[in-house]
Amino acid sequence: MMDLVTSFLNLVVPPATMMMLAFSWPALCFINACEWVYNTLYTIEDMDGKVVIITGASSGIGEQIAYEYAKRRANLVLVARREQRLRAISEKARYLGANSAIVIAADVVKEDDCRRFINETVNFYGRVDHLVNAASLGHTFYFDEVTDSSVFPILLDINFWGNVYPTFVALPYLHQSNGRVIVNASVENWLPLPRMSLYAAAKAALVNFYETLRLEVNNDVGITIATHGWIGGEMTRGKFMLEEGAEMQWKEEREVQASGGPVEEFARLIVSGACRGDAYVKYPSWHDTFLLFRVFAPNVLNWSFRLLLSTHGTRRTSMVGVGKPISEGGSGRYLTETTSPRKLPAGPITFSKT
Repeated sequence: MMDLVTSFLNLVVPPATMMMLAFSWPALCFINACEWVYNTLYTIEDMDGKVVIITGASSGIGEQIAYEYAKRRANLVLVARREQRLRAISEKARYLGANSAIVIAADVVKEDDCRRFINETVNFYGRVDHLVNAASLGHTFYFDEVTDSSVFPILLDINFWGNVYPTFVALPYLHQSNGRVIVNASVENWLPLPRMSLYAAAKAALVNFYETLRLEVNNDVGITIATHGWIGGEMTRGKFMLEEGAEMQWKEEREVQASGGPVEEFARLIVSGACRGDAYVKYPSWHDTFLLFRVFAPNVLNWSFRLLLSTHGTRRTSMVGVGKPISEGGSGRYLTETTSPRKLPAGPITFSKT
């Protein structure tokens, strides 16, 4: 009997749900628009004098987020491994309007470092209002070509534990201030893309962690999950399309010198959404259409990606982390010889096939 009921529900529920969504979509859009207007006019948070910690602030999205908070006259705590770079960013942040900006060199994958920069912030300012987790690390290799598994914990450490540790330490202070955690996620947490298996897995774990945490903390601490798609030139520089020469194999998002266009726009949307109290910030939002295919027609989505990939001819891949030799400047060497699970290079490493 139970099997019969299950079979019946499997047949009826999906199309019935689609019909309900189709009929209710205009009303839902209207309600969301009204909520957005109300929050913008009446509930937007004044950041003047508030304390904001930003990890991964040495460049990329983290840097641009720092500038957006600076324009709102917040007190900034900039955290990354490159102290000299942070000092330059703190000077610009003050110029843009930040009440103050301090820099702390730390590694977010180390819990002791996280305790140190959170405690230093509380000792200096007496509170924490927003914690922005912007540190992230991507990759562009095929999983079946990896021969050195030491790259696996690097990706999981930064993309997952590099968010969890600061949140764990800062949460008691965020409870006191009714503060907010802002998370730099990615559309890959639910949209499968080739050459990004471990990155996608880490982002999926990250999003599910914060969705669960949102329920646990109730309304005491706000959580804003910012999801970006392909920002700037990522699609043509190795994050999805297979470029000639496999340039840009390893690149930390927190180390990329990014400015202008989509990166600044995404940062502006993140800070605006966080100050409005939005649960989600999506850029660009049209990626959500893929979610319907993922749920109701996953085969169509898979066929589309396979067709798209097949138009690029022979399979080429980033070779960093796979334990295979390539030529660099005319001399071959193995790409994993300096890789360790806990020590990353100070900046992006770029190789080119010859």
